Amino acid sequence: MDPISVTLLAALAGGLGGEAGRQAWQGLTALVRRPFHRGDTEGDPGTVVPAVSSAEPELTALAQAPNDTARAHALSTALAVRAVLDAEFARRLDEWSQHARQAGERDSVVHNEISGGTYHNSPVIQGRDISGVTFNSPPPATGRHATPPPEAPPRP
Repeated sequence: MDPISVTLLAALAGGLGGEAGRQAWQGLTALVRRPFHRGDTEGDPGTVVPAVSSAEPELTALAQAPNDTARAHALSTALAVRAVLDAEFARRLDEWSQHARQAGERDSVVHNEISGGTYHNSPVIQGRDISGVTFNSPPPATGRHATPPPEAPPRP
């Protein structure tokens, strides 16, 4: 099984993905809270089982600080370790991962449309989750809400 994407975990913990993302996070929470079965070594006094996390503390920590990539890495690692030690958990985690990825893909569909109005040599960017973009062009000087261009400084 591939490790769970740190980016996916952080996005779901941060509430991205709308309803599908919320349901995916709840599904992971329910899965992590299931009893931890450490394979066939339970009850065998001759076998030393390393102390490992159930992944619940890491899940809680990421939920409290979803932008903390270290916490997302810790959760991904804890999930992978638990999956190695618990075959049933590994199977269910793989199913959860497939559903969570599909939910993320559905949420990433973007529809851009420009309609109405008149556009004058203005750039257009179409995409998803764009921020921090500025263009230094004045608005057109016509129309009801026209803003006159700034006056040029006098020449010496």
